[in-house]
Amino acid sequence: MFLGQYHHTLDSKDRLTVPSRYRELLEGGAYVLQGFDRNLMVMTEQAFETIRKRVQGMSLTDPMTRLLRRLVFSTADRLELDKAGRILIPQFLRQSAQLEGEVVLVGAGDYFEIWANEHWEVQNAQLQDSEANAQRFAALDLATGTEQ
Repeated sequence: MFLGQYHHTLDSKDRLTVPSRYRELLEGGAYVLQGFDRNLMVMTEQAFETIRKRVQGMSLTDPMTRLLRRLVFSTADRLELDKAGRILIPQFLRQSAQLEGEVVLVGAGDYFEIWANEHWEVQNAQLQDSEANAQRFAALDLATGTEQ
């Protein structure tokens, strides 16, 4: 599972060092695609395959499905880790997420996100508002499954 936050810098060749804890999870391959919040999502091959099957199983007659297919498949790219544990993010994805210099890698369970530092600061400020979080997430069932 991808957990935590890591601050890294794109090197002069626009490569990004992946934290060693994340590398272990990417040994079977990985995909990067545009996220929903001006970020990127990096998924294991298994996680991407699950999404691929779900999206391809949706009706092509639905305009929202076609938009989602375009978002997922036109922005997805296979990633390879080099021997130093770095990935090269395609230029069009770096541009869409406005990545340059310092970036933040954020664990999100089955995948991790890559954020431009300034965009993450805005997102993180929202997450720090506990009163707003209580209202935002009230409708979600966050039960742990343990009974007392």
